[in-house]
Amino acid sequence: MLKFRLLLICLPLVLINCSTKSDKDSNWKILFDGSGLEGWDTYLGPQFKPDMDRTNFRMQPHLGLNNDTIGVFTIVNLEGEKVLRISGEIWGGISTQQEFENYHLQLQFKWGKKKWYPRDKDTDRRDSGLIYHGVGEHGVGDGFWLKSQEFQIQEGDVGDYWGVAGAIEDVKATLNADSIYQYDPNGQLLTFSQDSENDRHVKKYPDAEKPSGEWNTLDLYCLGGTSVHVVNGVVTMVLQNSRHLVEGKETPLTKGKIQIQSEAAEVYYRAIRLRSIDTIPAELLK
Repeated sequence: MLKFRLLLICLPLVLINCSTKSDKDSNWKILFDGSGLEGWDTYLGPQFKPDMDRTNFRMQPHLGLNNDTIGVFTIVNLEGEKVLRISGEIWGGISTQQEFENYHLQLQFKWGKKKWYPRDKDTDRRDSGLIYHGVGEHGVGDGFWLKSQEFQIQEGDVGDYWGVAGAIEDVKATLNADSIYQYDPNGQLLTFSQDSENDRHVKKYPDAEKPSGEWNTLDLYCLGGTSVHVVNGVVTMVLQNSRHLVEGKETPLTKGKIQIQSEAAEVYYRAIRLRSIDTIPAELLK
């Protein structure tokens, strides 16, 4: 009887805990869970071939929007789980049809084994990328991507920043030993874009990615013009004043599509989800 009474006392606590967890989890919007690619568009440029240089490559016809005839973006069974496979065979991206602002995005990725020309050598690092605040026409970014900010996903560089097609960010940074700007929370706030004297690339700091072949968890926080790149629970960069040029005038860039790049390497993604936020956790901005 005593055990039964203890069970009755504990049961409501269990239900409360389960309900709280469920309510918290229900705040997430699932963007990809392995069941399908509804809500996503694909865009592919031309295919790199060994006999092409940069000039004649860009003159080739693009496969374009939602014309993935060779299966660059597919759902596959990997280790008993349905995941998104991006083959990398043709450069391009898969993007949400919906635009988002003020959110926390979370996803997991790991590298596959295949690599493709022109990055098929053993010394070539596998490359992809998480694009956010994507706006405008497909392909304006280097012929493949939306105008956007980029959370870099590349072996050895996960967490870096790239400005795509004229997007602009301010980042606290200092020059490292290789004369490359690197994130430094105690550094000077500098402007980065393709037209800036500082260029459009900032290296992450510190390095928090796992060895190739292991799953990595990425968290991206965006609120107003501020964004935070987090790799496996470690802040690798805080970016400020997201903007772009519109008719020659700097305009805030705080809302847009999310796009994942195909860029000559096989890569897998899973558990892509997003929730709205009205603040960025203070510990991430220290």
